[in-house]
Amino acid sequence: MKIICKDNFNRESENDNLICENVSEYYGNMIVDILNEKLSGDHSSDYYELVDNDYELYRWEP
Repeated sequence: MKIICKDNFNRESENDNLICENVSEYYGNMIVDILNEKLSGDHSSDYYELVDNDYELYRWEP
């Protein structure tokens, strides 16, 4: 599993960022919960999510 950072407001011009890969689902969920609690929020541009290993990061290309 991978932990990624996405845009909290779903703007097309913001790329996804890889935070961590090859993490188990159990620990990944714990890490994501902590990251969202401490570093994210309603007004934050960052949102952390646990995704499958085959997930491809979004890259904006104008």
